Amino acid sequence: MNWWLAKASGTGKASYLSIITEFKEAPGSFQNVALIIGVTGIVGNSLAEILPLDDTPGGPWKVYGVARRPQPTWNADKYVHYIQCDVSDQKDVELKLSPLTDVTHIFYVSWTSMPTEAQNCEVNGSMLRNVLRALIPNTLNLCHVSLQTGTKHYLGSFETIGKIKAHESPFTEDVPRLVTPNFYYTQEDILLEEVGKKKGTTWFINRPHPIFGFSPYSMMNVIGTLCVYAAICKHEGLPLRFPGSKGAWECYSTASDANLIAEQHIWGAADPNAKNEAFNCSNGDVFKWKHLWKVLAERFEIDDYGFEEGSELRLSDLMKDKGGVWEEIVRENELLYTKLEEVGDWWFADFSLRLEGVLDSMNKAKEHGFIGFRNSKNSFISWIDKTKAYKIVP
Repeated sequence: MNWWLAKASGTGKASYLSIITEFKEAPGSFQNVALIIGVTGIVGNSLAEILPLDDTPGGPWKVYGVARRPQPTWNADKYVHYIQCDVSDQKDVELKLSPLTDVTHIFYVSWTSMPTEAQNCEVNGSMLRNVLRALIPNTLNLCHVSLQTGTKHYLGSFETIGKIKAHESPFTEDVPRLVTPNFYYTQEDILLEEVGKKKGTTWFINRPHPIFGFSPYSMMNVIGTLCVYAAICKHEGLPLRFPGSKGAWECYSTASDANLIAEQHIWGAADPNAKNEAFNCSNGDVFKWKHLWKVLAERFEIDDYGFEEGSELRLSDLMKDKGGVWEEIVRENELLYTKLEEVGDWWFADFSLRLEGVLDSMNKAKEHGFIGFRNSKNSFISWIDKTKAYKIVP
């Protein structure tokens, strides 16, 4: 069976949604060597699980993983050579990444948030440039660089969404850039400029929707955030009210499973048809939040849930004074110690749960040979269960 179809349908011989309980030694020789920038992020964590598997295309893979903070316990069960490095610091990058002369593939799945989009362009552009300039001249066998951006390529930056005319959905990859600053555009330009300096090196870009995945360190983890919200509602005996718009509650939405995104990155690295192209990456189906909200309520055993007519609930308001409540929940359920502000991305949930009719087309990816997909309801359930399994929520 095709590898991408096997993973989508759950018939592959290895399941990376389960917790890896045994740390295995990797083979002594490798076909390719991956460097994941942002290994503790929501997609970096998935890449760290999938790349070392013995049936992953392009393998066996040796994997380096880079993140700014020390390696967390929930990421320590991956077969990854972990490197703590601040990629915004050029000297730190040169010191720690330049010696990695065996890297063949870079998977750049990291970003940082700044107060303005002009600052986002400057800082996120510099981060990517630091990595590429440290690696490209020093890695004889580097052949591919993969970059992740997102749907804001079509909508505009957070500060301009709703203020400028976005492209009409469903989005296709051939539409022109919006005439507005966008750090995705900056990164794309830097990618092409730096990769062009090394003959034979290819590139790949994917543009996911809001991501269903697992990472307590992600700045845009909508499932983890909703799990924390549901856990607080359960603890306090409160109804699980939908903190979004009626339009988002009723309309069709789409999402991108973190493992699916990782699989598309690997496809971009392994399939010649994917080289030097940008692709949308979404699950390939649609859902309504009113249906997934029932699933969330059931997973946390909450009977009273739904959308309240005329409501203008925002999690950033509801969760302002819940730090002490979260400490109680963590202590009473013996969870991994976290602070509420670490696991609750309230601003992003408020944004995501007000998006209406934001859909893309996966035709280009399918026409080039990528047939991966996900059932969004099953994806939603699996990532809730993983968040519970790692004892982030009860």
